[in-house]
Amino acid sequence: MPRNIIRHAHRINRSHREQLNGHRTCLLWFTGLSGSGKSTIAGLVEEKLYALGKRTYLLDGDNVRHGLNGDLGFSDADRVENIRRIGELSRLFVDAGIITLAAFISPFRVDRNNVRELMEEGNFIEVFIDTPLATCEQRDPKGLYHRARNGEIKHFTGIDSPYEPPEAPELRIVNDGLQPHEAAEQVIRYLQANGYLAQ
Repeated sequence: MPRNIIRHAHRINRSHREQLNGHRTCLLWFTGLSGSGKSTIAGLVEEKLYALGKRTYLLDGDNVRHGLNGDLGFSDADRVENIRRIGELSRLFVDAGIITLAAFISPFRVDRNNVRELMEEGNFIEVFIDTPLATCEQRDPKGLYHRARNGEIKHFTGIDSPYEPPEAPELRIVNDGLQPHEAAEQVIRYLQANGYLAQ
């Protein structure tokens, strides 16, 4: 970092924003294979939080690649940079006092751990949507697995690029035969039990 850049401390901080909002802030990091249900479940969690009067923002992998990360491909190096940028963006949202939901495959443990290290203790909640590869392929909502199996897509997670499942996530949801609203309710119960929804 250049020497002439100095971090400026402002008088209004996250604690003030949390007090104003009436709830604690955190980053809910949804990880899992393509087609695992991350975005669907994260969207339902946000809807439930909105109904409870909580301030939220959902960062979705596909949506972010249309703008902020539109210059990135899917090589391992680009995947690392994709998650690095999202981690920094998420940190800003959390500092703004917003319950932030991030739904990204984020296949590499080291990248997810790097995002965790950006956050203060207790602000990073890893939600592993544990869906078997066979189930994801059967769903294949975007036809991506079919194309990857046919060699039309390279570096596809779960096919010719690895996915490293979390070893100790705060929340593991086995999404095989589970209704999406049931999965979302598990996240809400976790937040309630750990005091995130009240200031």
